[in-house]
Formats: sequence, C-alpha cells, structure tokens
Amino acid sequence: MAGFKGGFGGFGGNAQMQQLMKQAQKMQEEMTRAQEELENAEIEGESGGGLVKVVVNGKKVVSSITISPNAVDPDDMEMLEDLIIAALNSAYDEADELYNEKMGKFGNAGGMF
Repeated sequence: MAGFKGGFGGFGGNAQMQQLMKQAQKMQEEMTRAQEELENAEIEGESGGGLVKVVVNGKKVVSSITISPNAVDPDDMEMLEDLIIAALNSAYDEADELYNEKMGKFGNAGGMF
C-alpha cells in the first residue's frame, strides 16, 4: 500500500477542496446579489394603451396598480378586470425574463435559497 494516497488525493487534495469551497462561496454571493436585484427591480406592465399599469418586482410581488379614470366604465367592469389581468400578465412575463437572466446561470441551485 505504498502507493496509497488518502483523503482527497494526498497533499494536493486539501488545496483542491479549498478551491471548491471558494468557488461555492463565490457562487452563493452571486446568487444572493442576483436575488437582491430581483427584489429591488421595478417592472411595469400595461394594457389598454396605458389605461392600466402594474408595477412588480423580479419576484412577481405587486407594488402598485394605476388605473386611468378612462378605463372605468361602471356598465362594463369586466373590461377593467380584463385590463388588470392583461397588465399583470405583461409584468409577470417581463419578471420571468429578468429572473431567467439573473438566476438561469445557477440552474436549479437558484431555487434552493
């Protein structure tokens, strides 16, 4: 057993393990920064030519909804409801794109934290 190298490949294994740990820590820091960017992003979706505007962050949390008085027809509330849904979906689509841009490089690891 004179050729046996224990652990992680002998003396060089410890350095390799330290390098892996540094890379993992760097990836964790990058993920944290990307998640903060998503939380602080302001993404606007609109519908009806701007009659309804919705602002969400990169994690799809709604921070505001603005409805023009011209969008309100008491006899057709269904249209207003549809405009709100369309504006939300528009903002969510953009939030999905931003999420994929920021977190896609982390693969499934992005959902771990």
